[in-house]
Amino acid sequence: MAAFEYRAIDSGGKTVSGSLAVRSKAEAYRELEGKALLPITVSLVEEKSAGGIKGGKLKKREVAAETSAGPAKLSRSQVIAFTEDLADLLDAGINLEQALRVLHERQKNPLIKRVAGILRDEIREGVRFSVALKKASPSFDTLYRNLVAAGEASGSLGEILQRLALSLKQMYSLQRRVTGAMIYPAVLLLGCVVLLFVFSTILMPKFAELFKKTGGELPVITQALINFSDFMVDWWWMLLLLAASLLLGFRTFIGTPAGRSWWDRTKMLMPVFGPVIAGRFYAQYCHTMANLLGNGVPLLNALNLLARGASNVFMKNLLEKAVLDVGEGGSLAKALGKSDFFPIALLDRIAVGEQTGELGKAFVKSARKYDEELDIRIDRLTGLVPIVVLIVIAIVVGVVAYAIMTTIFGSVSGISRRG
Repeated sequence: MAAFEYRAIDSGGKTVSGSLAVRSKAEAYRELEGKALLPITVSLVEEKSAGGIKGGKLKKREVAAETSAGPAKLSRSQVIAFTEDLADLLDAGINLEQALRVLHERQKNPLIKRVAGILRDEIREGVRFSVALKKASPSFDTLYRNLVAAGEASGSLGEILQRLALSLKQMYSLQRRVTGAMIYPAVLLLGCVVLLFVFSTILMPKFAELFKKTGGELPVITQALINFSDFMVDWWWMLLLLAASLLLGFRTFIGTPAGRSWWDRTKMLMPVFGPVIAGRFYAQYCHTMANLLGNGVPLLNALNLLARGASNVFMKNLLEKAVLDVGEGGSLAKALGKSDFFPIALLDRIAVGEQTGELGKAFVKSARKYDEELDIRIDRLTGLVPIVVLIVIAIVVGVVAYAIMTTIFGSVSGISRRG
């Protein structure tokens, strides 16, 4: 059994101290809770039964185990599940430390369980929850932690976690819809490329040999396909090398600040896909601003948080410029309007919200509007792009089939005339 020294607050509000002989730090906390003591610090002193050496080894093993576990990286869905569960427990009247204990003991997901355990230990050591989140997992970004900090300061942590969980679910659903809209067209395009490669390197050479044996002059389109096939057979490795070089160069370029900014801007201006990507950003921007302002975060702080957390570098630069203008006392609508990149309808809603003093509500309405528009755009994308890709594939297959059939009939006619 190990000896633990503690400082705690009793039911009368007085600070008391003492020592406990228990097997672990967790058991020390449980014993203090059983005595109606609120622990402030609990620290391991020595091992009573087997001397200091064994106690030192036990402490080293405990520290090593905690270090080896370390922070846990959560997926987006796991962050949402953790936030929802914790918000529900706090809403039920359980305090933060007890809620984290419940999550740690009952959670089946090992990563969420580890995060809850780390957070509980940090809270027991007197660390603020918003600070402990950074130590527990890198998945809790700056925006998440600052919202939690605002909830701690205002005493409405449970309510803010509820809103945060709802916002995260909306953004996650939005991301899944956009990603899902891109998958089917990408699969069709990949199938078309594979079809052309197989035809050019395997089927066409065999047809070419057959055509040469029959003699006669080949149609222009057939000769062009044969030349293309010969080129692919002889130089496919060069094409792959060129494609790999271009891809590597492109990735290197967009890895630079200027290149990333250019690419993020270009993606939003692309035909067909651009409006979906841009709409996703505006919807996320409005949801986040509505959440921040609704939780009492000042406008300038909210803009700062949003700019630091933006994944789109081009839009991040625009938001940072807007932060400077708003910091000097300027209007948010005018600051965003200087870039000529934010939609006029959004700027008008923001301007009205500033004039009426209900900017948070203006962002809520804008978020709903962009959600509706994004649904329509995604439906159009999922309906239009597959049709375009299928038409392209049909044209390619049709040209190839026409060339082959024309040549076959021409060859048969040539053989019949010679016979």
